[in-house]
Amino acid sequence: MDTSSDSYSGSLPPTRLFGRQRPIHAVLGGGKVGEVLLWRDARVSGGILIGTAAIWFLLEVAEYSLVTLLCHLFITAMLILFIWSSAAQFFKWNTPNIPKIILEDSTSRDVASIFHRNFNHLLSKFLYVASGYDPRLFLLTIIGLWITSIIGSYINSLNLLFFGLVCLETLPFLYEKYEDEVDSLAYTVNRQMKKMYKKFETEVVAKIPKGPVKDKNH
Repeated sequence: MDTSSDSYSGSLPPTRLFGRQRPIHAVLGGGKVGEVLLWRDARVSGGILIGTAAIWFLLEVAEYSLVTLLCHLFITAMLILFIWSSAAQFFKWNTPNIPKIILEDSTSRDVASIFHRNFNHLLSKFLYVASGYDPRLFLLTIIGLWITSIIGSYINSLNLLFFGLVCLETLPFLYEKYEDEVDSLAYTVNRQMKKMYKKFETEVVAKIPKGPVKDKNH
């Protein structure tokens, strides 16, 4: 009986989700982007989530066009800044100040770096899977893309994009909070899938007749 594959001791699985070795904050690029995705600053993260939901509501439910919505947003922002600036001069208030986090070059560099790094990783992973080095992963990827294509035929692109942004804003935070439980469950599921694939390979793939192998000597 192979105790190393069927059971393990301790509260943590042998490997983390997707085989990662670094903390989830470092995987997300660290810096301010990682802090926002992990809700280290609840006001900023909550504001982004609420803003995303408001834009989705205006485009999908209120049926705004994108150009009209952008124009109205800029008009509203200009009016608010104008009234605020005028009132600040009259009542001796502080003038409106754009948060430095938006103007910092490091913020845009962090976002571009994370996108570039993840895109390269995704592309290299895609080439590896498409080349057939891992048949099990190749089959699972084909099935996953097929299921996604079916879901995409029933959900428009805007809803799919909004759902993806909500997942990006919530799943990393929830994963970090319940990291051990998720890793343990993922390890168990991955182990069961490997057993199922091995059984499928033994009972189905191995029984597929193959052509005669020619002897190289002849």
